[in-house]
Amino acid sequence: MADKQISLPAKLINGGVAGLIGVTCVFPIDLAKTRLQNQQNGCRLYSSMSDCLIKTIRSEGYFGMYRGAAVNLTLVTPEKAIKLAANDFFRFHLSKDGQKLTLLREMLAGCGAGTCQVIVTTPMEMLKIQLQDAGRIAAQRKLMPQAAAPGGPVELKSPTAMQLTRELLKEKGIAGLYKGLGATLLRDVPFSIIYFPLFANLNNLGKRGGEGPAPFYVSFVSGCAAGSTAAVAVNPVDVIKTRLQSLNRGSQEDTYSGVTDCIRKILRNEGPSAFLKGAYCRALVIAPLFGIAQVIYFLGVGEYILSCLPKQNN
Repeated sequence: MADKQISLPAKLINGGVAGLIGVTCVFPIDLAKTRLQNQQNGCRLYSSMSDCLIKTIRSEGYFGMYRGAAVNLTLVTPEKAIKLAANDFFRFHLSKDGQKLTLLREMLAGCGAGTCQVIVTTPMEMLKIQLQDAGRIAAQRKLMPQAAAPGGPVELKSPTAMQLTRELLKEKGIAGLYKGLGATLLRDVPFSIIYFPLFANLNNLGKRGGEGPAPFYVSFVSGCAAGSTAAVAVNPVDVIKTRLQSLNRGSQEDTYSGVTDCIRKILRNEGPSAFLKGAYCRALVIAPLFGIAQVIYFLGVGEYILSCLPKQNN
């Protein structure tokens, strides 16, 4: 992000608007990513992203591609707002008299942003993954009866986010919503460490002169390039996180007790290439998501919205 001074409310609005627009545009690809990452050897329903989306539309209709979107759209505003605002906060406090941050300090700022965001990211993705993967489980039970299982801890024919939340809170308390927290930290902290410094340096290359922000198209391209690079780099951990947070599985699919157990079983049963499942989908999701986020942020949408609000007279 730029090191310019923007009020906290404006930062939160910028992050929220960017998240809403970005998620709406790329959610079907994110659904395909989750389903591709979750399917295991012997229980493969989808051969590629396009195959997954086509089969999803045929079996669940067009809106089947947006399973879990409501959860994401509800929670992505605080999630993206926290991530972007936290990075600016840490960059501001790590800078010395307005001087350019060193690479190490940029990475520290990204680390802080990634750590802060998991407060919202973990329960958001926990619920989203159950909703996204429900169609895969249903199709598996229909087309592959030999692989079907009676269900996992949460057995719902047409689960909603509220039903899942109530069930998890009833059975496991707040810890149920934070299953996979460690894996989420292992994914989001390195992602932010890579993304924010890379974006800042790519964006600086496109500045016109030494002062002022880069043109919006430079911010968009920089956000896309940095986002896709960071997404692919941490994809192995994203596969682990997705597997750990999935509650329902087929009878022939592995279950995992933790990060180490998940790594061991994936290597033994599926090989190293399994850690790259859904990598290109994740890159296609993250690239425009963060490109849009940076454009919204640098256009100052938050400041404009705040300026339109009626001001209270003291």
